[in-house]
Amino acid sequence: MRKVVIGAAGLGAAMVIAACGGSVGGGSDAEITTVSKGDAKASGTLVISNWPLYIDEETVSNFEKDTGVQVKYVEDYNDNTGFFGKIRPQLEQGESGGRSIIVPTDWMASRMDGLGYLQHFSVPDDLPNVEANLREDLKSPAFDPDRAFSVPWQSGMTGLIVRTDLAPDIRSINDLFDPKYKGKVTMLSELRDTVPLVMKADGINPDDATKEDWLKTIDKIESAAASGQIRDFTGNDYAGPMVRGDVVAAIGWSGDAVQLQADNPDIEYRMPTQGCILWSDNMVIPVGAPNPNAALEWINYVYDPEVAADIAEYVNYITPVDGAKEVLAKKNPKLANNQLIFPSASYTADCSNQPSLDAADEQEIEQAFERAITG
Repeated sequence: MRKVVIGAAGLGAAMVIAACGGSVGGGSDAEITTVSKGDAKASGTLVISNWPLYIDEETVSNFEKDTGVQVKYVEDYNDNTGFFGKIRPQLEQGESGGRSIIVPTDWMASRMDGLGYLQHFSVPDDLPNVEANLREDLKSPAFDPDRAFSVPWQSGMTGLIVRTDLAPDIRSINDLFDPKYKGKVTMLSELRDTVPLVMKADGINPDDATKEDWLKTIDKIESAAASGQIRDFTGNDYAGPMVRGDVVAAIGWSGDAVQLQADNPDIEYRMPTQGCILWSDNMVIPVGAPNPNAALEWINYVYDPEVAADIAEYVNYITPVDGAKEVLAKKNPKLANNQLIFPSASYTADCSNQPSLDAADEQEIEQAFERAITG
């Protein structure tokens, strides 16, 4: 389970981030730094900051054995805004706090690069496995069309997680507003997951949404929260209440559902009638990274399909690596055929990518959402 709740302090940090702009430190006008491995052999220590429970132990130990690089793998990336608020003072000084790789979600990776806080790299020269094996649909995202500074770690879908024995008829995000489920549903405290899903349920394409669309949708969510319809806004800590039956449906992440269903077959991920929200968490190399050679070696290593299959088997999110499904099919056919880990194009046909916000509107929208979820 990759994420935890963003509390009021984390959301407050988002306000500071939005307000500060790029005038300090790296800044949006900073010269782009490009890292290149060349012929140098990776060595030394590699420090990785990632989300909790987002890798299997064997991958780290095998990388160390195969390369001689020592890995310090730290699970200290608990939410995008909180983590960025913590490391931004270092990044402004051209330092990374000793980290060579961090793993922000798409929108945060875009924000960090816009502020001049990320180094760029060369694909395919230093990352031949990425060039060969990155899924076609992930090669040119709008925020980084050339994959100049980001490589997907894992992808996922945001949709409905339902107790099928307690709420068998919930299929649409709008079903969460049905009075018969008052106090028994939760939504995510992630703005870019929850609000776009509610917009889609109301027939609004998040990619075309205006500021007024965002604010109107947030008003709808705020009214439901104030009335007690929505029990809480969470990270993946909806899991416990759902197991107990206190929560019958939640906006949640696909990988969580795979893990929860393994323990309780009455819990399942349901693709919302109007489609899901797609996202990726990305490996990036921050400015001041002390061992970029080792960072590039790691990024290339985990794009070997054999390695990627091991990671996918453990984390149960969507692997970005072509060939991993064929490897996994030989040792775990059930997972290899799971649409939540290897979704077909038809399965995600109605889904939308996690949207970006216009810079001029971002602060107002984030503040409105903070008020909605904190009361």
